[in-house]
Amino acid sequence: MKRHPDFGTMHRLQNVLFGVVLLVLWEAAGRIFHISDLIFPVPSAIAAKLVSLTVSGVIWPHLYATVVEILLGFLFGSAAGLVLGMLVALSPMLERLVYPYIVGLQTLPKVAIAPLFIIWFGYGLTSKVVVTALVCFFPVLVSVVAGFHATDKDQVDMMKAFGASKWQTLVRLRIPSALVLIFAGLEIAAVLAVIGAIVGEFVGAQAGLGFLIVTLNFNLDVPGVFAVLVYLSVIGLLLHGLMRYAARRYIFWIRRNEAPAVA
Repeated sequence: MKRHPDFGTMHRLQNVLFGVVLLVLWEAAGRIFHISDLIFPVPSAIAAKLVSLTVSGVIWPHLYATVVEILLGFLFGSAAGLVLGMLVALSPMLERLVYPYIVGLQTLPKVAIAPLFIIWFGYGLTSKVVVTALVCFFPVLVSVVAGFHATDKDQVDMMKAFGASKWQTLVRLRIPSALVLIFAGLEIAAVLAVIGAIVGEFVGAQAGLGFLIVTLNFNLDVPGVFAVLVYLSVIGLLLHGLMRYAARRYIFWIRRNEAPAVA
């Protein structure tokens, strides 16, 4: 039996190779044109600073604080988006009354209102969690509303014809039909959670990767800033990957293209 190559593995290898090529070109350009690390550091300088921050232990307290803010903000914001999204989607009157105000709240720049949260909740964990939750809330809410509205009306009518209650229709039809869009919203929220936490830390914090970036920037340690950005990128990628894994795990009809076995 001959099988097609594992296309998923091939794509991952292509992504890694492309990244390596970019890093090599970046390093070469920095060396050839003598670009100062104060302007745009080369990958080797960033890697050295990344190792220094990690081995010295400077990064760990800040990493812990940011990860806690991201996870709590994501959980609270997503939960609120799921619950309110279901209520809005199932109640046309509530959608007409509440949804425009939710959209209006979302249009407010988070950087502009973050100082208010610092005043209300202080410089500690709470204010960062609130900002992160607010950033995560809207994408999840919109995905829930869109997912519920996308439910096939003929299927709803068929459930009613077979005597299904509203609860049965909700659990067995509406929620499963909306899961694809809901997980899409959760993937977006997972990435935005990192941004929300950093915005909160930029405005005012006593610890966190955002606080560390401000400190390094003040000291003109540009490679250090880039090193912290690498940590933030890894956190975002891990959260996004976790949501994609959960979608593949719990929505059985999602399948990636796989090459069939051939003789």
